[in-house]
Amino acid sequence: MTDAGKIPEGSPYDVVVIGAGPVGENVADRARAAGLTTAVVESELVGGECSYWACMPSKALLRPVVARADARRVPGLSAAVRGPLDVGAVLAKRDEETSHWKDDGQVAWLESVGADVYRGTGRLTGPREVTVTAPDGTEHRLTARHAVAVCTGTRAVVPALPGIAEARPWTSREATSAKEAPGRLVVVGGGVVGVEMATAWQALGSEVTLLIRGAGLLPRMEPFAGELVADALTEAGATIRTGVSVTALHRPAPDGPVTVELDDGGRVEADEILFATGRAPRTDELGLETIGREPGSWLSVDDSCLVEGTDWLYAVGDVNHRALLTHQGKYQARIAGAAIAARAAKDPLDTAPWGAHAATADHAAVPQVVFTDPEAASVGLTLAEAERAGHRVRAVDYDLASVAGSGLYADGYRGRARMVVDLDREILLGVTFVGPGIGELLHSATVAVAGEVPVARLWHAVPAYPTISEVWLRLLETLRG
Repeated sequence: MTDAGKIPEGSPYDVVVIGAGPVGENVADRARAAGLTTAVVESELVGGECSYWACMPSKALLRPVVARADARRVPGLSAAVRGPLDVGAVLAKRDEETSHWKDDGQVAWLESVGADVYRGTGRLTGPREVTVTAPDGTEHRLTARHAVAVCTGTRAVVPALPGIAEARPWTSREATSAKEAPGRLVVVGGGVVGVEMATAWQALGSEVTLLIRGAGLLPRMEPFAGELVADALTEAGATIRTGVSVTALHRPAPDGPVTVELDDGGRVEADEILFATGRAPRTDELGLETIGREPGSWLSVDDSCLVEGTDWLYAVGDVNHRALLTHQGKYQARIAGAAIAARAAKDPLDTAPWGAHAATADHAAVPQVVFTDPEAASVGLTLAEAERAGHRVRAVDYDLASVAGSGLYADGYRGRARMVVDLDREILLGVTFVGPGIGELLHSATVAVAGEVPVARLWHAVPAYPTISEVWLRLLETLRG
């Protein structure tokens, strides 16, 4: 929409959204669907981190890696896929999925739903007031009748180490947008970003070394998930070193290698180094001090995503630190948009445990898939988390290689499943799958956990034979004993 089509300068909108990633887009869509005038402010690309530097490019890099690995396990096909990946074709597909880092299509979509898009940096300058500084330095003052929604997401955290500036390390953005595979890549961190990027670039020709401060990979999942992924990465040629920390970096020549010093006295040399060591909220320049909050802090919210202590400010998605996942942020956006519309209409909020205005899945049923080979997928609580929370639980495990469908899926199939059973309520608190092709199993587990389906009722959800989903039957049989 052109400036001429926007609400006149100084006239209030019903809702102002800061940040036009998937979360902000969904808040805007829900607000407009309810008939509320809406402005969206974006300082970078409309579509946000997910579209250009996270979900979409990373999965475009990983899909051919996993597809080739699956094909190599199928008799009659394996010999045909022994060669290397076509790196140029993989990167070209990645560029296509990111629209070559142009956001014309996403801008057009936002405008098609009736939202006004403002390019620039949005800053809170008072209650229900956002000042937008455009790239040319001009300012627009936007006011909101009902709500301001902060959907600014997070940024990668790079530790303050000696030599860090000269080393010019990669973050997730550089890792997903690189134009070629580095000869040698050091990955610092064993979480989702670290293992996914190690998987991708190892398969695309890099010699990968993972440096892990802790004892293993994927520390937020069941321990066997990290173990199986580590085994596969090692077999693919990656080197994994646990219990080590980086103490300093050296890159004397701008185009030369980087030397990584470790706390055990060792050194590693690489062409690039990726730090996948956590995220911080993008609230440093948001103007939080004008409303009595600390700049750079996470924003605590209630289950409607309303910032605690306010009646107009919402924080939706990663910025509230509830569940740093795109699908959870979009879920929160649907909740927040409905809550904003209801409050604007002075309707009562439905805040029952599974109501339209309560983001309860952030507590009980957060699903996540790690797109490595093998895939790792989980929803709800791990065994350790359930025990720490005081539940009386039992973990039920099953070897996925013993399911009929897995043998048809791939020769030498390796994988494992676990469900965490609340023995008092006889429902599932968490489920984890690790193995080739299990990402699509996760939604069945999410329905079981989010819906608190009684174990006795799950017996009547009959899995199709012969599929990997037959693991559900085997888990229930193991539970019964």
